[in-house]
Amino acid sequence: MADEMNVTRPDQQHYDAGDIQVLEGLEAVRRRPGMYIGSTDYRGLHHCVYEIVDNAVDEALAGYCTVIRVTIKADGSVEVQDNGRGFPVGIHPKMGRPAVEVCLTVLHAGGKFGGEGYKVSGGLHGVGASVVNALSNHLMVTVYQGGKIYQQEYNRGKVEYDLKVVGDAGDRTGTTIRFWPDIAGENNPDGVFDEGIEFEYGILQTRLREMAFLNKGIKIILVDEREGKEQENTFHYEGGIREFVKFMNQNREVLFPEPIYIEGVRNEVSVEVALQYNDSYSENVYSFANNIHTPEGGTHLMGFQAALTRVINDYGRNKVKPPILKESDANLKGEDVRESMTAIVSVKMHEPQFEGQTKSKLGNSEVKGIVDNLVNEQLAVYFEENPAVAKLILDRCLNAARAREAARKARDLTRRKTLLESAALPGKLSDCSERDPSKCEIFMVEGDSAGGSAIDGRDRHYQAILPLRGKILNVEKTRLDKILANQEIKNMITAFGCGIGDEFNEEKLRYHRIVCMTDADVDGAHIRILMLTFFYRYMRPLIEKGYVYIAMPPLYKLTRGKEEHYVYDDKELARVTGEWKLKYGNDVKYDQQRYKGLGEMSSEQLWTTTMNPATRQMMRVSVEDAMAADQYISLLMGDQVEPRRNFIEQNYNLVADLDL
Repeated sequence: MADEMNVTRPDQQHYDAGDIQVLEGLEAVRRRPGMYIGSTDYRGLHHCVYEIVDNAVDEALAGYCTVIRVTIKADGSVEVQDNGRGFPVGIHPKMGRPAVEVCLTVLHAGGKFGGEGYKVSGGLHGVGASVVNALSNHLMVTVYQGGKIYQQEYNRGKVEYDLKVVGDAGDRTGTTIRFWPDIAGENNPDGVFDEGIEFEYGILQTRLREMAFLNKGIKIILVDEREGKEQENTFHYEGGIREFVKFMNQNREVLFPEPIYIEGVRNEVSVEVALQYNDSYSENVYSFANNIHTPEGGTHLMGFQAALTRVINDYGRNKVKPPILKESDANLKGEDVRESMTAIVSVKMHEPQFEGQTKSKLGNSEVKGIVDNLVNEQLAVYFEENPAVAKLILDRCLNAARAREAARKARDLTRRKTLLESAALPGKLSDCSERDPSKCEIFMVEGDSAGGSAIDGRDRHYQAILPLRGKILNVEKTRLDKILANQEIKNMITAFGCGIGDEFNEEKLRYHRIVCMTDADVDGAHIRILMLTFFYRYMRPLIEKGYVYIAMPPLYKLTRGKEEHYVYDDKELARVTGEWKLKYGNDVKYDQQRYKGLGEMSSEQLWTTTMNPATRQMMRVSVEDAMAADQYISLLMGDQVEPRRNFIEQNYNLVADLDL
């Protein structure tokens, strides 16, 4: 470990206490943590790790760090080590305190504001380390610099002792930060983070793997030292985002083996693009600015999309003989050239301008032209040098255009009619009388039998019921024109009223709670996944805005005399029966009914257990990581059998009760 961190880099750029700029204090972080890390649940908890890792990655971007090691300790703390230059330890000229202490105790203090500390940086623009310190019960920083080991500790952001030398560092340089997050609990009622949460290896693994992809050559090691959870992974990708695209396409058939790769630097803006087409019918393009995911895109994505569409049209019309695109043919549209494509667009620059508090969109106007020009030049050259690949792409795009036109005609047939034509709503839909969408909910119910019970048991004022017959189409394996010919999907589109794909309009959504209500068995889970796959691929805002829910019908009904108890899982079953045995003795008599399906319940039971807002349990569906969601949907719902079989064999034990 020490050898990995002990890497000497000659001619290191000057980086000392004078490069640390101070903007303001650290007063409000603990009072309003959500302003700085988004939330105090598991997302905010893991965000703290990302902020410390981002500092190390910034060192890598500056050329001074090659290895980052993240360790989940047995006591619940996390340690992040890097072999960069180390936090400056000299006295800050303005604050009169060691610069490392200033970085960790003063908001907006860091080498990212003015000066020459960093040319490129991500994170919270310099507030990351101090925010993590403020939200930690305890934090310890160790700096290896100038042949010495420096150390300082903090309690909820306050210094415990002055920075001191604790050993000889030799040639080693770098920073180690270990922090214990301030999690609420019985012995810590004033904790910042939600009670009971802990670090999840899988969540950290996804983000750290992504960081390694986006910064080719850097090595990131993730270790879990907790008892019973011990594991270690190393992420190191010399191919960078090319390997990222391969990873995203690993469960799909690809049109050509190696992704197309474009890179260049213009006006101090570094651009990387990798793209590859596959056998799916979805577009998966992910954009990043300074390693920060920009889910709403921005100028870098606009430049890429414009150049891609232009180059493909120009090649098909002017660069091949005979032309693939005839004079009478309309130009291919952006959606045509992006169907079936997986792409990563990554830019790095000195001062990115993000729109919105969450940095979800890049706003630098000059970046659009830079990306457009680079992609236009290099993709055109690639097509000329690889005509076989270019033809495969053109053929794919032309098929997409034909399917788009067929889908347009099919979509016209499924558009929601005006209120005067309300009879066009699906015949099976039992609508509600309320017209305010925010007060309305629709239950997508598996089967006519359960649908009948739900219709009889519902509150007709605000609850609508749409029974679904059997399993809907697997949209992962089907093009949009055929999807729109499926009756069950047409019924859902018409009932929701908001349209799909590029025509999705949230304002026209007729229900703000869309509830998937299926049997509590394997078939019910399959139907639910098919519905969620459709929503994710063609109505993703429904999930992103929190409109989609999963009903949780009970698994058991326990009856003892006149006492009835509905139980939702085996853990609760053991708890309730255990309480009865404590209360009434081990020989207590009771009836236990295992529900195999919703159709076994009367309308009154279905209302009480699953539909009554006062007594029901529901799960809201969210997309925490779009790329991970895409991976699982492709794995579980795509054409590749072997990866799916391997996944099931490795994870079957996570399912407590399989009805086989």
